[in-house]
Amino acid sequence: MTDDELRAELLRRMKIDQDLRKADDPDRDRVRESDGDNTVWLMSVVSSRGWPLASQVGQDGACAAWLLAQHADATPDLQRHFHAAMADALGRGEASPREFAYLEDRVRVNAGRKQLYGTQFQDSRPLPIEEPELLDERRAAVGMEPFTDYEPQSHHD
Repeated sequence: MTDDELRAELLRRMKIDQDLRKADDPDRDRVRESDGDNTVWLMSVVSSRGWPLASQVGQDGACAAWLLAQHADATPDLQRHFHAAMADALGRGEASPREFAYLEDRVRVNAGRKQLYGTQFQDSRPLPIEEPELLDERRAAVGMEPFTDYEPQSHHD
């Protein structure tokens, strides 16, 4: 698969993911099925090529890869694998620090740990945050607004 083909497939999968989630009455079974299919597909990509880098698939393609990883909640082991692969890409300047912060929090919450960036909510309340007094400092370091200005409904789920 060429970089252009990979980018096109990432964008196609992201559009389906978002269309399913943003429907007036989302079909949870279809969302779960789509997430499962995307997780298996992304794992095959990461296994054969490594994490989709921004220089290979563009910022939008890299964002799409992150979104698919973000929605791999049903398979925490694979989500942690995506997290590690994205962390490596981040260290090479090939991934978004802000997007990585969301995945970091998601992986932590799914492992029963406190989040670092305050991106994960339940019933409109933030899930527990590690060292909340340092929250805005951590958020600023990855290009996020102060927590008091954060509106979770306006961001990716």
